[in-house]
Amino acid sequence: MRRAIALARRRSTRAAACAALVLAAACARNPATGERQLSLVSKDQEIALGKQAAEQVRETMGRYDDPELQAYVERVGMRIAKGSERPELPWSFTVIDDPAVNAFALPGGPVFVTRGLLTYLTSEAELAAVLGHEIGHITARHSVEQLSKAQLAQVGLGVGMVVSEDLRRFGQVAGAGMQLLFLKFGRDDERQADALGFRYMVEQRYDPRQMAAVFRTLEAVSAREGGGRVPGWLSTHPDPGDRAETAAKRAAKIEAPDRMEVDREQYLAKVDDVVFGEDPRQGYLKGDTFVHPQLGFQLTLPQGWKAQNTAAALVAVSPRQDAALQLTAAGKASPEEAVQRFFSQQGVRPVQAAPPPVPHGGAARWFEAATEQGNVGGVVAFVPAGGTTLQIVEYAPAERLQAAADTFQRVLASFGPVTDPAARAVQPARLDVVKVPRDMSLADFAREFPSTAPPEVLAALNGVAPGGTLRAGQAAKRVVGGSPELVSGR
Repeated sequence: MRRAIALARRRSTRAAACAALVLAAACARNPATGERQLSLVSKDQEIALGKQAAEQVRETMGRYDDPELQAYVERVGMRIAKGSERPELPWSFTVIDDPAVNAFALPGGPVFVTRGLLTYLTSEAELAAVLGHEIGHITARHSVEQLSKAQLAQVGLGVGMVVSEDLRRFGQVAGAGMQLLFLKFGRDDERQADALGFRYMVEQRYDPRQMAAVFRTLEAVSAREGGGRVPGWLSTHPDPGDRAETAAKRAAKIEAPDRMEVDREQYLAKVDDVVFGEDPRQGYLKGDTFVHPQLGFQLTLPQGWKAQNTAAALVAVSPRQDAALQLTAAGKASPEEAVQRFFSQQGVRPVQAAPPPVPHGGAARWFEAATEQGNVGGVVAFVPAGGTTLQIVEYAPAERLQAAADTFQRVLASFGPVTDPAARAVQPARLDVVKVPRDMSLADFAREFPSTAPPEVLAALNGVAPGGTLRAGQAAKRVVGGSPELVSGR
């Protein structure tokens, strides 16, 4: 027995020593930060992971259809990236068709910014601040470091998983590449990305004071949204007020910022006529009701659920995050054919219970599915609409299915044609850039140049306080067309 214990101790010591050697070998000095950093992911792996995830992002969220704007963002991004410590990466910069105020970076070079965020910026220098921050995440290899920690956790070294438990549990709707979007950066990482982005701005001769302006605008947007949306760019970031103060202090140390680039006029010319808020052509939320004018249907979500709509899917989550819904297009298959295809997936099995009724010739079944984190249960429905077949999946942990079943059935029962002619005819709201004829208050501007957006949104769009003043000759943004539901910012 003593020999066995001694042998076990020696093996344990050797294992610990091996682990220490692995960690030591995996810690290299990062050229952007100057710090030693854990990395079990090679550069080639980093690039491959980012490429895979980027393809999924473009497919899921969709590129914004404006080649001139896409080329402009790419040009600004490449200018900054090529001046960074990792110019050799296959950098790419994509505007995605999403009203949320958001930007994010993937390992190895892909950077994404939403049209929603672009509408709130007021200059090329502000765009450079946002892109510089995201480039900083890549040059500092923050995603790679988090992935390395996740790998260590999976082999039992106790660092801790970083992928959202809710997203892992509920059906694993995203592939391995998309899970990269949900890696949580710590506040130190975010502050480090701010510092790197600031440095990159200065090196490219952009006015560094504009970084603080970005944070002040995003603080106003965040305060207005008040948590009503699925979280966006600020959700994992430090307080924007603190960041604005830090950025302003950094800028105060830079010599002659007045001689540096701002490029307000050029930027505003590029975002003129960009869709603002929800695009009704992709469907939109009117209260708790999701309306899709082009496909001619609507359905009502449970009260209090948070929803986000993209070009590819409507996703909604219950307040306690213990139930979820996804609505996607399932192609041209008939509802019954689509049901058979759904149950051909590995780990998905039907539940022997009476299927819930589905309107308009649809088909529905109760199901259970095995995931790494346990079983989920729910209902899947396929309904014809607008020449295609829609898939509605509602699911919860298997032990919660009975409690959620009535809610799921009410959602399916609410599916029907769009009944309001005005809702069917609504067009997207768009930015309209106008020249301010004289010094005027924001209220006077709104009276002379009517806007669909409420005053507080108009203020945030132009980077001024609600009681602020616009100067004669400056270009200013307003919102035209659409409806209040599309531009409310909630």
